[in-house]
Amino acid sequence: MGSRKVIVFGPTGRVGSATACTAEELGAKVVLAMRDTSKSIRGLDAETEKQGNFERVYADLSKPDTVRDAVTTTGAKYAFIYCAQGTPDHMKSTIEALKSAGIDQVVLLSSFTLQGDLTAIQPSDIIPYMHAQVELNLREIFGTDGFLAVRPGAFASNTFQYKAGIEKGEVKIYGPDARVDCIVPEDIGRVCGTILAKGPQDEQRAIYLCGPELFSQKDSVMILAKALGKNPEIEIANEQDAYKMFVEERGVPAIVANYMIRQLGKTIPGKYQVFGYPVSEEDMSNVQKYSGRKSTTFEEWVEQNKELFLS
Repeated sequence: MGSRKVIVFGPTGRVGSATACTAEELGAKVVLAMRDTSKSIRGLDAETEKQGNFERVYADLSKPDTVRDAVTTTGAKYAFIYCAQGTPDHMKSTIEALKSAGIDQVVLLSSFTLQGDLTAIQPSDIIPYMHAQVELNLREIFGTDGFLAVRPGAFASNTFQYKAGIEKGEVKIYGPDARVDCIVPEDIGRVCGTILAKGPQDEQRAIYLCGPELFSQKDSVMILAKALGKNPEIEIANEQDAYKMFVEERGVPAIVANYMIRQLGKTIPGKYQVFGYPVSEEDMSNVQKYSGRKSTTFEEWVEQNKELFLS
């Protein structure tokens, strides 16, 4: 059997770049589908790209015709995609373009916030709702065996939101006791790249991924601050302050801010939860199960990215 030809949309992102590099390391021929084909790709220098099985092509997931052209001209049969915001039909036209151009199977970067019956998720729960609509469209167009959804937890890179506060010596947090897993984006990409290059390893078509440890939001700030040699004060925000912080200071859309505030205020019995959603020990071991490599701890990730917090 010859090498798989795969297409990775969004290869300049942390997950996308790791997906592309992992798939190529495992023998796949990798098409890098980019809105700007001149951009550099994290973890892939020009010489490595030139010597490897990579090619670049223009494509934009919000523009179905460009997706169809990219797949048709490259002959890719397997695709990695993410939920592109702002598409009026929840990417249905884009997914139809993938199918009609010859894609056999899709790996979708989804979200751990999807729980239970996807059709029952309400629009006010905006993050799971948006991901659910894309998964439902994939199910309709590709069938249940034609796609696999990777549903990761709370990204370690979300802690970049605390950078300015740590520098000032005061970090404002809403829901300081809400638990997070801080999964490393590159670990997610290694799972996605492995599945893309080798195909599904079992019957699971929705794979939940969590970091190897769970801790509170407050603890994540203190772990980060300690590594940076800082000792900030923690200020607990109320709901009104949180809304202002998310919307005015961080530019989060109001509907997303309201959803986040609701979830951060939820608690469920037991220690295995992230932002009010249940997680399992299996979810916390799935990075190793599906990538063959041990999960990166949050402390290790902070050390690897320390200069980004200090710059």
